[in-house]
Amino acid sequence: MSEMITADLVDLDLSADTREAAARALAERMLARGRVTDLDGFLADVAAREARMPTGLDGGIGIPHCRSAHVTEPTLAFGRSTAGIDFGAADGPADLIFLIAAPAGADEAHLTILSSLARQLMDAEFTSALRAATDAGAAAALIRGEEGAEDDAAGAEAGAEAGAEAGARPGVAHAEAGGEAGAEVGADAGGGSGGGSGAGAGADGAARPFRIVAVTSCPTGIAHTYMAAESLENAGREAGVEVVVETQGSAGFTRLDPAVIAAADGVILAHDVPVREKERFAGKPTVDTGVKAGISRPAELIAEVREKAARGEATAPAAGTPVDRAGAPGEGYGTRLRTWLMSGVSYMVPFVAAGGLLIALGFAIGGYTVNKAPSVMDHFVWTEADSWGALLFQIGGVAFGFLVPVLAGYIAYGMADRPGLVPGFVGGAIALTVNAGFLGGLAAGLLAGGVVMAIGRAPIPAALRGIMPVVVIPLVSSAVVGFLMFVVIGKPIASAQKGMTDWLNGLGGANAVLLGALLGLMMCFDLGGPVNKVAYAFATAGIAVADPSDSAMKIMAAVMAAGMVPPLAMALATTVRGGLFTRTERENGKAAWVLGISFISEGAIPFAAADPLRVIPSSMLGGAVTGALSMVFGATLRAPHGGIFVVPLIGNPFLYLVALAAGVCVSAASVIVLKGLRRQGAQDAEGGPETSGAFAAVPKESVTA
Repeated sequence: MSEMITADLVDLDLSADTREAAARALAERMLARGRVTDLDGFLADVAAREARMPTGLDGGIGIPHCRSAHVTEPTLAFGRSTAGIDFGAADGPADLIFLIAAPAGADEAHLTILSSLARQLMDAEFTSALRAATDAGAAAALIRGEEGAEDDAAGAEAGAEAGAEAGARPGVAHAEAGGEAGAEVGADAGGGSGGGSGAGAGADGAARPFRIVAVTSCPTGIAHTYMAAESLENAGREAGVEVVVETQGSAGFTRLDPAVIAAADGVILAHDVPVREKERFAGKPTVDTGVKAGISRPAELIAEVREKAARGEATAPAAGTPVDRAGAPGEGYGTRLRTWLMSGVSYMVPFVAAGGLLIALGFAIGGYTVNKAPSVMDHFVWTEADSWGALLFQIGGVAFGFLVPVLAGYIAYGMADRPGLVPGFVGGAIALTVNAGFLGGLAAGLLAGGVVMAIGRAPIPAALRGIMPVVVIPLVSSAVVGFLMFVVIGKPIASAQKGMTDWLNGLGGANAVLLGALLGLMMCFDLGGPVNKVAYAFATAGIAVADPSDSAMKIMAAVMAAGMVPPLAMALATTVRGGLFTRTERENGKAAWVLGISFISEGAIPFAAADPLRVIPSSMLGGAVTGALSMVFGATLRAPHGGIFVVPLIGNPFLYLVALAAGVCVSAASVIVLKGLRRQGAQDAEGGPETSGAFAAVPKESVTA
């Protein structure tokens, strides 16, 4: 493993007791070697990756890892803990900890080396040798895969050699090894069943083993991707099944040979990011799951796909979708509908943010008459602030013009992949034409996706299949969606949109306060989840016009203020009464200050995950107070994002900050009281401190006021 790891980067007596402390201890060794330039910045990147998914693995292994701009070259540090450290694995704490650091622009060769380590970790002989190592230099050499390293590691066999031999064992092929093994399997398949269906387990099953193709991928693409591949291959070997894995990692991916896919009897997709070119596996018995399942229970996945093949199930969709496992078997229609809608909203939000901020800046620079300025193509003076304000306003207006088409297009994309884009965008544009607005975009997207899915199920003559994606589907689906939007549902939806707009414009007094409180509750209920996104989409839809109403801007202000409450409240609570929180939570509280003022509600998720029954109700209470007060004070906001940094663009900014502060104080006080009651109850019952969160017991310490 070249010099990615040296003896200086090995700690065989790691004394840390939490995952954060372990990462810091190993990162400090990287810093001393000049491999990391900013310790705190790098650790923040590690923590962000850990928050997405725990990096503990069965077998006593922890693999905290990340890509970071603070890393100068790919580096690996290793620590061995006697007591064990909790990294979130189901079987308990980890004693072997590997901190993997990759630069933001790491090249393929280095990432391939890191992926080889991930594969070695699935080898019991390799991990046993590391546990037996008595010298840091020997452990580093063992990880690098140097010959004779096993002798230096107290006679343990090097896992690197075992991993290298695995590729040569019968029945397993590595797609990333240049595709050669896959080609051999494909050539062999040519004389087999050829069809690649579940029949391989039937009459032809006696002549050849069951064949599975798999894809593994994870958000970072460094560790879990390759560990899942190795685990699946090992389980396949034990079960007498041929497993060929395509690893879609950071070093890119080598596509499986089409002949290998055609000859496969089943498919396993173990991924936490969308599978690229998923349509290649259409019509096969498929198991679709997360990447961790590929690591922890590969034998179950293999058994499951064999059972599906035996029953003749072909569960893979006709085409992949951009939404990870959207519409997976067993999901109800409501779940799939929510996923499709969130797909559209997620693609729309950047247009909302860019357009809204540009329009807000235009008003700030050019004044509130900037919306009446002539086109900058006809009049633009470089030295006039009004001209620059008009330019920003008009660019923002153009960006806003894409909102409804993008919403509709990507709802259809979430349902039917690329064929849904054309009718979705066309339907969204028609929604604007007939003044159906945001509601029309939702309807157009669902219609377009449904029409394309229906066309895909229709029997198609072989002569037309080649032109279906580029001619037939766009033509027919656009015509159908256009007819429905213009003639059938456009007018009713436009009337409903106008009714909603008039209702918002007429809000006042108690109704406005109640709406602010409701939106505040929704923003703080699931901290960036579907309910939060519904409230946010409702607010942004109101200002997604060149000249939003005063009520719409009040709603936007209330929503953003409420969304800032949970992380700021947790940050304040950890500062005021740190003794009620674990060491890890106090560290998270420092980051929550920045996340909160930036309107990133997810900053409170670590606290909510550790103690949901106290944190979530407290956050909702504070959010409701802030939302209601913001409406009472009449604060307005033209920008859909930006947090505290867009206060100059807010109407009644001082009272807006008062509303925010009130909600933060209420929420912080509530969580402090609830946690204090729980702690007191635990001490009365047990005579000692309680445990809190997912890491460790709260240390005995004085509670600061």
